[in-house]
Amino acid sequence: MQRYLGFIFTLLLLTGCEDFLSKEPDNRANLDSKEKIAELLVTAYPEANYAAFCEAMSDNAEDNPQGQIQPINADAYFWRDHSTTDQDSPEYYWNACYAAIAASNHALRAIRTAPDSMAMQALKGEALVARAYSHFMLVNLFAQTYDSATASTNPGIPYVTEPETVSFKTYKRASVKEVYNRIERDLLDGLPLINDQAYQTNGGSSSGVPKYHFTKAASHAFASRFYLFKKEYTKVIEHANQVFIQQDIKTLLRPWNSTYRGYSAQELSLNYTKSSEKANLLLCETASNWARSFLGNRYSTGLQRYREIFNTQSMVGMYSYSVLRSSSQAYIINKFREHFVRVGTNANTGFIYTMLPLISAEEVLFNRAEAHAMLFHFNESLADINIWVSTRVTNYDPAVHTITFNKLYNYYQKNVNQQAIVAGILDFRRVEFLHEGLRWFDVLRHKLPVRHTTADGQILDLSPTDPRRVIQLPVQAIASGGLEPNPR
Repeated sequence: MQRYLGFIFTLLLLTGCEDFLSKEPDNRANLDSKEKIAELLVTAYPEANYAAFCEAMSDNAEDNPQGQIQPINADAYFWRDHSTTDQDSPEYYWNACYAAIAASNHALRAIRTAPDSMAMQALKGEALVARAYSHFMLVNLFAQTYDSATASTNPGIPYVTEPETVSFKTYKRASVKEVYNRIERDLLDGLPLINDQAYQTNGGSSSGVPKYHFTKAASHAFASRFYLFKKEYTKVIEHANQVFIQQDIKTLLRPWNSTYRGYSAQELSLNYTKSSEKANLLLCETASNWARSFLGNRYSTGLQRYREIFNTQSMVGMYSYSVLRSSSQAYIINKFREHFVRVGTNANTGFIYTMLPLISAEEVLFNRAEAHAMLFHFNESLADINIWVSTRVTNYDPAVHTITFNKLYNYYQKNVNQQAIVAGILDFRRVEFLHEGLRWFDVLRHKLPVRHTTADGQILDLSPTDPRRVIQLPVQAIASGGLEPNPR
């Protein structure tokens, strides 16, 4: 089956992943049943990993001379336009997102023309929310971060809503504002249609595992992230509350200071990205060697960054995270497990996959805490922070470890409650999502400066206005698709 998406010069990079999943119909023109459309929507999620390049671009990385130099890792660390299209590169992620969007669009067309389209409303909801998610990730990596003052004039990315019918097609970059408007439309149109029971109908198939799909909870969680970027904080809280409705929030968070604390490194990698882990709201199997490369990349989390990231222990208490040091002197939390799929029974070659948690309960809690802080609901924000702390500190004692205004002031020396609370949230998020790529999005949202140094003494600064904060569009998208490149 050939996918057509004009400015993507090839999707053969993803063929191995498609073969492994074996969920996609051989011919999208033959989507003549509810079951076939459901199988197609398994591929409506970007089967590529953004964590590798996002971590290296962020302030989580430093120069570890004992690590291996890889082009993807080095290009990201030096904020260079990427020189490779291999897996774990920005171009690979771009292609995967538009491939996922194509799957959603083919599914939506099939649903529109189906005689029993009303029986497929849950599938329509999933396709719309999945399409919104891929566009959201693309616009925040390859365009300026949303700012209501400039969004209408900043170029975004193409928002594709129709299936491809030609091999090459010219696209235009919609403005960031227009992209956000379309994301919101798809999200709000799709969310009410989501029906979690629809994922239970294909026993034995991954399409019947809810954690690989936009369930109601995952969709509201994505909405909380979307509105946090858009700075519509009341809506962040509304959608976060829907994730936690009638739930004991603490039971949805990873039990780092209880169950997880007893895990070996191998057990942690086996359990962190399991679909049975309540904290995982949305998972995706990605064609990625991140589970292997983050152990030995030269530009990774070394001793200096480790101390900086975990310095908040002086305010919180001893964290229960299991931090190890690799042979390359990288400090790691062994969250990921490699899946190696051989090309044949007796073959020594194959494809490498890494399961990535795209959205978690912890993120939703932090989204709500930040939104409360921005709305001056300081007590509510602290309450959310302390739910998280209660599951992260070894030998937790609320009388000792509860975060208070005074603790935040003493640590950050900020006497404005909002500033101190938000600073704390950003630092706690940095700890929580280490190796998962989300720190880069916080750098973008809050216009945080980043400084990288090299072993030979070079100092590299990325200011809040540096154009390199926006990843350059793929070469083929510029050459074949006629898209305007990002400034350099």
